Amino acid sequence: MYHALRVNEQNKQYIYLEKRQTPGTEHLYGLLHAIHNRLQITFSYQKFYTDHSEQRTVNPLALKEFKHRWYLLARDKYDNRVKVYALDRISELEISKLNFPEDADFDMDKIQKHCFGIIIPNDEKPEKVVLSFEPFQGKYIKSLPLHETQKILIDNDEELRVSLNIYLTHDFKMEVLSMGETVKVIEPECFVEEMQESYRGALEKYLNQDFRKI
Repeated sequence: MYHALRVNEQNKQYIYLEKRQTPGTEHLYGLLHAIHNRLQITFSYQKFYTDHSEQRTVNPLALKEFKHRWYLLARDKYDNRVKVYALDRISELEISKLNFPEDADFDMDKIQKHCFGIIIPNDEKPEKVVLSFEPFQGKYIKSLPLHETQKILIDNDEELRVSLNIYLTHDFKMEVLSMGETVKVIEPECFVEEMQESYRGALEKYLNQDFRKI
């Protein structure tokens, strides 16, 4: 959508797009070409937690946007697993002339059905998550559901309570934390404990802060 609107100069004075763009979007058209034509690709990939890049050879399958970042879903030739690669960490992209067969096992809707964000768990099962929102925040959650599995359990002047059938990934945890005191996790217990630990850690940082040094 960003690129489609950007190329039309007539839209500039009417449509204001987010100016913050991550590196890697220059690969979009090349990757789309490779996906449409089922062409194998190679690239260097560097994860945030490593200080070196690795060479990857993959069969590109789909692209996904999440929170202003673009990601490639591809089947890695090394272990034949579908993995997610952030475009801003891809460099030295090369599109080969080697075709790969249609991937009959790849079903984007099935893979993403219980995912939030871009993390795809391998062996985990989705959990029933129940969240309670303050009424005002609840209006936003009703107008833009957190997930396609969202169901309203309670909707009154005191709270909006919803259930989700979702993987408890880091992406989802960060989303819930971003809403601060306007949301409370009701279940599962393991997620409640995880959120409590996160808030305790955050509180300790402020309690231990010496404002005289700022």
